[in-house]
Amino acid sequence: MINLKSVLSRLFAKKFLGIDIGTTSIKMVELEDAGRGLALANYSQIDLNLVENQESDIEERGRAMADFSAGEIAEMIQTIMAEAKIKTRQCALSIPDFLTFFTSFSLPPMTEKEIAAAVMFEARQHIPLPIDSVTIDWQLIGGAFGKPEKMEVAVTAVPNEIIAKYKEIAQKANLQMMLMEAEAFGLAKALIPEGEAAAVCLIDIGMQSTVCNLVQNKVLRYSHSFDRGAEYLFCNLSRQMPIEREVIDAAKKKYGFKIFSLMDPDIKEKMEKPFKEAFIPILQEIEMALGDFRRSSGIDAVKIILSGGAAAAPEIKSQFENHFHKEVLVADPFARIAYPREIAEEIKNIGPSYASAVGMACRGFDLGKSAR
Repeated sequence: MINLKSVLSRLFAKKFLGIDIGTTSIKMVELEDAGRGLALANYSQIDLNLVENQESDIEERGRAMADFSAGEIAEMIQTIMAEAKIKTRQCALSIPDFLTFFTSFSLPPMTEKEIAAAVMFEARQHIPLPIDSVTIDWQLIGGAFGKPEKMEVAVTAVPNEIIAKYKEIAQKANLQMMLMEAEAFGLAKALIPEGEAAAVCLIDIGMQSTVCNLVQNKVLRYSHSFDRGAEYLFCNLSRQMPIEREVIDAAKKKYGFKIFSLMDPDIKEKMEKPFKEAFIPILQEIEMALGDFRRSSGIDAVKIILSGGAAAAPEIKSQFENHFHKEVLVADPFARIAYPREIAEEIKNIGPSYASAVGMACRGFDLGKSAR
């Protein structure tokens, strides 16, 4: 007789990797089941540049991700694992939001047997790619079967070529990929506590782009990406700084957005106005997204959580607070993860940029629990 519990315990290990492949770095987090919760076993990253043009748009970054060799990315993953002495092979991979399509729409009342075909038919009207070239996942977010009111459906679509590329990366890196999904789901897992029913706005400020995700009851309700991120701010501000661009680039690579906190007070004061002006288009784009969600759902986000490398800068948080007059939090994906007290300061600094990787590792453990 097969011992199912024994089989499942071997299938889902006590350690799990979350891997975030971005345009400027690959980040990896290894979590372990510590009995009473999850604990940090290891973390590491490697810098890369999938896009030479730092002001590239989403379409160009998509092409760069598609064209970049799966073997090269796999080799970099293996380098991270070797340097950090990571042995775990089970992993969950995060797909960047700019490589996925998210939409939601209403359907008339119908039965559970009818809805799958209806979703596929309606999705054709919303997804800008041939329906047979994408893999679709959907979730009922409003209404119920057998009820007279309309049903609300959230749909996520990922190009099949991207899925094939990620599978190839995992295979070449000798990883056992248990899960791959859009970055937004990993962020929601890492940053929104269980039991949070209110609508929360997750803002991920990447180097090349910014993503605004509205999550309610742990369900992704709305997503909007646009072509302005940390690099856009650096490019605009560098034109105002009395410093050579090469020096700024070197400092940016070493300190990130902390460069502003480390400036001479006189220079920092001179940069305050240009910084606010450079940030206005980002705030306006997010304001538009929040307005769209509010008009379509009748729901307003109660707070904003900032993630991404730029989120750790106090100047960024204050810009959001002053503009939106809402509670604004800096992402702390390790809040419910145990780790040595000695690295608390380092964890605080890297937390916002590791949110997606942490979330994907947590999602891997969720998968194991559901299988048991």
